[in-house]
Amino acid sequence: MSKKELGLALLLIVIGGFTAILNPLFLSSVNLLNMANLIGLFGVFSIGQGLIIITGGIDLSVGSMFALLGVILVDLLVNYELPWPLAVLIIIGAGTGLGLLHGLLVTRLRLQPFVVTLCGLLIYRGIARYYTEDSTMGFGYAGDLDTITWLASGRSFGIPNPFLFLVVVAVCMGVVLHRTVFGRYLYAVGRNEEAARHSGINADAVITGAYLMGGGLAGLATVLLVFYTSSVSPSSFGNFYELYAIAAAVLGGCSLRGGEGSILGIVLGTVLLQILQNLVNILGIPSSLNFAVMGGVILLGVIADQQLGRRKQKAQLQRSQALAAAE
Repeated sequence: MSKKELGLALLLIVIGGFTAILNPLFLSSVNLLNMANLIGLFGVFSIGQGLIIITGGIDLSVGSMFALLGVILVDLLVNYELPWPLAVLIIIGAGTGLGLLHGLLVTRLRLQPFVVTLCGLLIYRGIARYYTEDSTMGFGYAGDLDTITWLASGRSFGIPNPFLFLVVVAVCMGVVLHRTVFGRYLYAVGRNEEAARHSGINADAVITGAYLMGGGLAGLATVLLVFYTSSVSPSSFGNFYELYAIAAAVLGGCSLRGGEGSILGIVLGTVLLQILQNLVNILGIPSSLNFAVMGGVILLGVIADQQLGRRKQKAQLQRSQALAAAE
C-alpha cells in the first residue's frame, strides 16, 4: 500500500468514525449493505475511468453510454426476448465497441479525448431518447429474468452481488495494471507519451486498449445499474455518473496529468464518496447539493494533486542539483 492509499484509508476511518458519532445508524447492517451495493455499482465503471485517466485521457460519455446501452438491454430482454446471457454479452460487447471507437478517434485522428467523449455524451443520450421516443422503459411482465436479476442485484453469503463483482473486477484489473507489461506501458504513456514512443512502446495501442477496457466495464456496469433501478429513463439514467467516476479516480490518487493511480486507490475513492454522501444526508444537507459537494471534492482532489506534483518536481530538482554539485 502506497502513502497515498494509506492516507486515503486513514481519512476513510476518520470520516467514517465522525459520521458514526453523528448518527450511530451509519454502522447499522442495513446502511452498510446499502453502501456496499452502491460501492459495487459505482466502483466498476470508476475503475474503467481510472485506467483511461492514467493514460492522460478522460471519458465524459460514461453516463450517456449507460442510457443508450440500458434501453437496448431492456429492449433485447423484453421485446426481442433474447436469452439473458446473450443480451448481457451484447451489451458488454457494445460498450467495448464504443470504447474502441473512442480510442481510435483519439489515436488515429488525433482528437482530444475531452472533445471525443463530450461528443459521445451528447450523441449517445440523444440516440437513447430518440430510440425510446423519450419514454421510460421497464421490464414489465417479462419472464425468465430471475437468474440475471439475482446475479445483478441479489446477495451471496449476505453480501450484495454488485460488491462481489467489484472485488472480482478490482482483482483482475489490479493484476493487469500492476503485474503486466501492458500495465507498465499505461503508466509510461501517461507520464510521457513521446518518450514512450521513442522507447518502442506502441502508445496508440496502449491508449486504445485503455478506452476499450473502460468501455467494457461501462457495459458491465450498465447491466448492474439497469437491474438496480428496474427501469431506464433515457433523459436521466446515468446523468453525471461520469463525474462520480472522475471524482473517485482523482480521490483515489489518479492524476489528471496521467501516469499515476492504482486500482486500490480508485476503490478507496469510491468508498470515500459513498461515506461523504452518507455524511451529507446525516447533516441534513439538501440532496440537490450532492453535485455541489462532488464538485468541491473534485476541486480539492485536483488542488492536492497539483501541490503534490510541485513538491515532487522540487524534490527531484534539489536531488539533481545536489548530485551535480557532488560531481
